Amino acid sequence: MRRSAALLLLVSAAAAAAPTLELVPARVKPGDPVLLVVHGTEGALPEGTIGTRPVPFYLVGHRAEALVPIPVEEEPGMLEVEVTSGGTTIAAPLEIVPPGFPERQLTVATKFVRIPASARARIKADGKAFQKAWSTPFKPRIFVDNFLKPRDSVITAHFGDKRILNGKKPTQHYGLDLDGSTGDEVRAANDGRIILVRDCYTSGNTVLVDHGAGLITAYFHLSKFLVKTGQEIRRGELLGLVGKTGRVTGPHLHFGAHLGTLWVNPQALLALPFPGAGSPPATFPVPEPADGGIPDGGTEAGAADGGPSPALEAPGPAH
Repeated sequence: MRRSAALLLLVSAAAAAAPTLELVPARVKPGDPVLLVVHGTEGALPEGTIGTRPVPFYLVGHRAEALVPIPVEEEPGMLEVEVTSGGTTIAAPLEIVPPGFPERQLTVATKFVRIPASARARIKADGKAFQKAWSTPFKPRIFVDNFLKPRDSVITAHFGDKRILNGKKPTQHYGLDLDGSTGDEVRAANDGRIILVRDCYTSGNTVLVDHGAGLITAYFHLSKFLVKTGQEIRRGELLGLVGKTGRVTGPHLHFGAHLGTLWVNPQALLALPFPGAGSPPATFPVPEPADGGIPDGGTEAGAADGGPSPALEAPGPAH
């Protein structure tokens, strides 16, 4: 009896120590971020892949996490997520559903679809500044709570919107536009460090915040900076004011999320429930106006030549 009880305890202990994998969420759209959570890692970093792409893990207490971007070009279907931890390999299916990116025609002034030769050097310099930001060394996430909306306002343009400018200039929107008037407050979506404060040709007055986990949030077209490069900032702290700087036709906030090497859907990031968070994920009013802000000019033109803007290429213009 004693031997049977001992064996039972050993089996139970082994089962309790076996790693488990959780996908948050398990059903996403192209362009969304997905959070992988591995429990039972015993303090060791696991290795993993989504499809054929490697996954960078980091430790949070007794679990491991990875925040991973799904490319906007990803085809709907099933992707296998495979993780190896402590000699055990576990797998789970990630469902990719059709994105349903809307397409619309926009008519804008010629100056918004043609870059003057005089601006080329400035755009190249902007591009180098962004690439330096994207090269920030990877580290564990430095935030503990869920993300909050940088402005409590309606969405005027969604991530993934496909735009045909003046009937022939195709672009795609890699951020979330939030309604606002010049001088309205813009707040940090989460804890982080300011890694860029710059007046850029396309994105105007721009702030980038590094949150760890390979994640950087972007705040474009500001009328005023209220932070400095290198400054630590907390969730909800004021970092700038809404404006219409850069290549835009009216005031609003373009809120972007750059993960790894790709732009991801900020609205999906705001909806992620991170383990240990003390606040609920952010939500937006429903219904949201499809083209809110467009009649009074609160929109953005694409890259001037219809291709990616050198300053924002990853994978395309994020304006």
